[in-house]
Amino acid sequence: MYKIIIVSFLLCVLTLATASQETSIPDYYIHDQVLTDSLHSIVRHIGLDKTFDIGEYGTEVISLVVVDLGGDRPAISGVNMDNFIYPASVYKMYVAAEVLRQVSIGEYSLYEPFVVESPNDVDRGMSLPNDPRTVPAAGDTLDVNYLLDLMITTSSNTAANCLIDLASRERINELMHRYGWEESEVTRKFLSREFEDPDYKEIRGTVTCAFHAADFLYRIYTNRLVNPWVSQQMMTLLGRQLDKSKLAAGLPENAMFYHKSGWWSYWTNDAGIVDDGETRFVIAAFIPLRQQEALPKFHALGERVFRLMESRSNM
Repeated sequence: MYKIIIVSFLLCVLTLATASQETSIPDYYIHDQVLTDSLHSIVRHIGLDKTFDIGEYGTEVISLVVVDLGGDRPAISGVNMDNFIYPASVYKMYVAAEVLRQVSIGEYSLYEPFVVESPNDVDRGMSLPNDPRTVPAAGDTLDVNYLLDLMITTSSNTAANCLIDLASRERINELMHRYGWEESEVTRKFLSREFEDPDYKEIRGTVTCAFHAADFLYRIYTNRLVNPWVSQQMMTLLGRQLDKSKLAAGLPENAMFYHKSGWWSYWTNDAGIVDDGETRFVIAAFIPLRQQEALPKFHALGERVFRLMESRSNM
């Protein structure tokens, strides 16, 4: 099964669509050139300011956005902020938002039972060794709340496939379009194209950019993603994230990080909201490096960006 999934992801990446249009920054943000210059300096120092060779897939650059939440208006800056790139499991947070929206309007409850069916049952183990929960399998009856938790906190692909079916890709993407996140549509489940629904066997792979991920997170922070209930439920889910190996590794221990991480092949990603009570910012980082190479880069990026934002909060 793993070989089938790997082949599927290869096909997924080979068909990624790259958006060429520049992202329009909403007027509720201030574009901060000083912050931009500082981020470019950090990226150069860490060695992320280049075009990466991603083997048979060609070349790729990072996509990074930081939103300073400390002022009267949020200040946004980034590096290649509108570069569309494979998000790996980060796009599971988009799925969660639509599921919660449907719960919020009474279509079903968080405790609605859902039966796991093949071919959605792709997990062969829990992705994190410190997670004692049982791997979800075909025939299991799990409620929506539990599937959401598995999908976000331990990045279960089985849970994601189930919830994509429950919410439907069409309706997930209606939500994305509502906020102008064109091209960040959820197009694929986490399984081989061989087992995809007929309408999705030939579709392009899912992509997103750091700006869309950061804007999504900013709406959560301000209780404006659908409604306050959905936003606060998303904060709770993201705050329970168990993967601390990426940006979280460079943050102070007392900083809360509400985030979703992901990795596959040449792509390693993390996006979330940082809050230590005084320093608050959104960061979305998509790095086209294999996880082993990317982890020290993420550690350095988290540490340096936090120091930068802490110094801004003390001004």
